[in-house]
Amino acid sequence: MQQTVLITGAGGFIGSHLVNRQLELGKCVRALDLRLGRLDQIADGRLERVQGDFTDSAVQQSALHGVDVVFHLASAHLEVNVPEQTYWDVNVHALPGFLKSAQDAGVTRFVHVSSIGVYGEIKHPPADEQSPCAPELLYERTKYAGELEVRKYFDATGFPIVIVRPAWVYGPGDDRTGKLFRAIGKGRFFFVGRPGTLRHCVYIDDFVDAMELAATSASAVGGTFIIGDNEAVTLEALAATIASVSGAKNPKLRIPLWLMNVLGFGIEVAFKPLGKEPPFSRRTLRFFTGNTAFDISRARDGLGFRPKYDVQSGMKAYSTWQKSDGVREKTLVG
Repeated sequence: MQQTVLITGAGGFIGSHLVNRQLELGKCVRALDLRLGRLDQIADGRLERVQGDFTDSAVQQSALHGVDVVFHLASAHLEVNVPEQTYWDVNVHALPGFLKSAQDAGVTRFVHVSSIGVYGEIKHPPADEQSPCAPELLYERTKYAGELEVRKYFDATGFPIVIVRPAWVYGPGDDRTGKLFRAIGKGRFFFVGRPGTLRHCVYIDDFVDAMELAATSASAVGGTFIIGDNEAVTLEALAATIASVSGAKNPKLRIPLWLMNVLGFGIEVAFKPLGKEPPFSRRTLRFFTGNTAFDISRARDGLGFRPKYDVQSGMKAYSTWQKSDGVREKTLVG
């Protein structure tokens, strides 16, 4: 029988790519999100769009009916001007009820997408699944607390759950990468603090492949897996790669960390009364100063995950897409 999958957060960058991949694999896909505009271009009778909130019990019952596999990506992440409680409600407190609804509906696999942010500052890279978690930011703390709820449910019920922690996922439609390309292309990118900060990435095609492995591998049940490409690169190497594939000048300017901290604080104070996300903040500095470097051995061994892209080939693929479809990029991320 044809398998039916539910994807929460299907209207996001990762979710929309996962929808496409699952359709390519012959699945029936039920896409659940508050906004589903990214899926407007998909004309496939096997795609069912459900606009709603996964935390709503009535929405859960309807969306889970007849579903074999759940890919749970929905979370509070970049919401601006919302109370802290919203993050706890969406990323943590809603999970036990959603898991029970999925189990009651006969779901045979639940893939929960967490974040490498659960580690906080990685003091001894590369980290692996056994490394200590010390999340700092609100999003990171709630994602880790959500993981603990998922783990608790698995331990209590044996419901077949898999947890994945993606590195920086990038590819067509990813605004974060688009901003980086534009900054480097316009000569506006600069480094902050000391050189040598490590960044671990994974191209979107590889990540959605890993999601399918998490949904189908018998040995994955109950496991937690970091998903990244084969190795981290320095931020300097990452910027040089982007400059190379896009034909831009390699950035060299470096600004002291203390100065950017002062500027970040000032901008945060100025934007807070406006209820808007500041263009730059002290949180932004984590990109320049916080190492993200991981050992993906467990994903290789437990899932059979073999990333096809490294940073060079992935950024080249992104650059090709951006140059050929730049107008569509603005639509996708708007």
